[in-house]
Amino acid sequence: MILIRDAKNPVNSSLKSHHSFFPLFLIFFFLAAWTTAKADDDLIVSHGYSFYGDLTYPADYEHYAYVNPDAPKGGEISFAVPGTFDSMNPYAVKGRSGQLSWTMYESLLDDGPADTYGEGYGLLAHKLEYPKSKEWVIFHLRPEARFSDGTPLTAHDVLFSHNLLLEQGLPSYAAAVKKRIPKAEILDDYRIKFYFTEGISRRSLIDQVGGVPVWSKKWFEETGARLDESRLETSPGSGPYVIDSVEVNRRIVYKRNPDYWGWDLPINRGRYNFDEIRVEYFGDDTAAFEAFKAGEYTFRQEGDSKKWATLYDFPKIKAGNVVQTDLPDATPPTPTGIIFNLARDALKDRRVRMAIALAYNFEWTNESLQYGLFKQRTSFTQNSPLMSVGPPEGAELKLLESFNNLVPQSMLLDSALLPHTSNGERLTDRRNLRKAMKLLNEAGWTIAGDGKLQNANGDPLKLTFLFNTAMEGTLSAVMENFVNNLEKMGIQAVLDKVDPSQYTFRQRERDYDLIFDSYASFLGTGTGLMQRYGSAEAAFSVFNPAGLASPLVDEIIQISLLANNIEEEHTALRALDRALRYEFFMIPLWYKDSYWVSYYDMYEFPQPLPPYALGFLDFWWYNSEKAAKIRAAGALR
Repeated sequence: MILIRDAKNPVNSSLKSHHSFFPLFLIFFFLAAWTTAKADDDLIVSHGYSFYGDLTYPADYEHYAYVNPDAPKGGEISFAVPGTFDSMNPYAVKGRSGQLSWTMYESLLDDGPADTYGEGYGLLAHKLEYPKSKEWVIFHLRPEARFSDGTPLTAHDVLFSHNLLLEQGLPSYAAAVKKRIPKAEILDDYRIKFYFTEGISRRSLIDQVGGVPVWSKKWFEETGARLDESRLETSPGSGPYVIDSVEVNRRIVYKRNPDYWGWDLPINRGRYNFDEIRVEYFGDDTAAFEAFKAGEYTFRQEGDSKKWATLYDFPKIKAGNVVQTDLPDATPPTPTGIIFNLARDALKDRRVRMAIALAYNFEWTNESLQYGLFKQRTSFTQNSPLMSVGPPEGAELKLLESFNNLVPQSMLLDSALLPHTSNGERLTDRRNLRKAMKLLNEAGWTIAGDGKLQNANGDPLKLTFLFNTAMEGTLSAVMENFVNNLEKMGIQAVLDKVDPSQYTFRQRERDYDLIFDSYASFLGTGTGLMQRYGSAEAAFSVFNPAGLASPLVDEIIQISLLANNIEEEHTALRALDRALRYEFFMIPLWYKDSYWVSYYDMYEFPQPLPPYALGFLDFWWYNSEKAAKIRAAGALR
């Protein structure tokens, strides 16, 4: 990043020599020049962006450090997805979009390299400029950028895409962005300027507009298509892959675009190496696994512990045609768990949620169903420097105390909330059952004559747990056992298994009491935290499936957004982790710190892998000699 500090007045020497003879208008001229130069002192011009200005890669970088810049191009990689799809528009409000349907579209800045956090480098834009105050930003587009139909990509397409998301995108997104980005204007065909609202945090402003996918204005205007409609037809993208074929609910094939405009960019060297990416769809994961064994697709990232522990002993593995391996993963695990719908009256009481959580037995589940392969997740930023540990102290304690009555006294005195422990020898832990009943009684729920819980009005405690049939397998068994324990408490619980399309619809409508879902982990702050965990859009945001609306969480996020340095930011985020855990809107389940990967032995990847990505579609490559050997052995269909 270049901070311009050397703007000079070109006539300083003349002023010294001839000051007594200068007409008044020249004095004003030089004062104006000096003022402009002083303003330019605060102008930052850069090839990339990070909030604190500390970029890992210099302007003349040749490629990302972890890639193989000489990786061969060619071959195919294929993987499976359980479930169905009926659309190729990932931005539609309705419908279920096909896997990777977003992959054709690029943005002004990339998502950032997998060996850094919070950095983005120029992709469609070759540079950006902004004042230190971050009141606005100007992106300079690459004139060579093209859509896959050959038409130029210009600032007009960028502005169109920005406005299209505001008009037809997710309501929660539009509501948040409109408050922060009041104006955008085209300066010329290859320069666009975004203005930011005064008096708000400068976080997630430049990277927000820099990350907007860019669509073809021409295509949308000619076709009349809407961003929020489900459709199979797609607009041309500018990325390295284009759609080759689509068979609804069966297969999607993407192919490398030989005419892609950006192949020679440093940001792309050693990346996007496969000629073809094939996505195979199956009704459930059991069918998908059998297809992998048969050689119908070539790469599998396993999520089922039972399969990983017991079923990867088929002949192709023994023969060396298929590789089974653990690869390291340094990212905080996704905060996945059983999420409460906080809009439900019964679930508004934290004591009820704590009681329900006691029906989950991690220790028994992990040993009996998951082969002891997992650890129990405790934090929203597990195993990172932002994970809250023990009672608050130092700067974190001082911050929490500043919120006065918003912070419960127990948060100031006790250790950060940890999940309960259970007896691993039996599914139902009677000690935890007694604890749960005490909490439920305190909340006004008592056992009636039929053995079921009811409140003072005689209403039973009923829970509907929405579950996607595409997740059948070990996960289904875990949730069935959890529901069985709920029933032993006197709760009338139903594991409502629905097909993927119905699940997606009900998930968006928040038609559930409990759901197996996730939030986002974090290694830094940003306004995305407010979208996921904040109150403003809690009633409808798809990123906030619990509907969490906590004034304390809102305040902490705001403090993190206003942090002046990384130490202040980390202090606030540790407090955020502590507060999220206290709010208890999710039963934390399990995590692992590696990728379980199996693939036909014809792929290679850089070693070591970067810390924040597996990258099998990004920077892995195809070994044609190995592939020929595999095919000669008859291992692939």
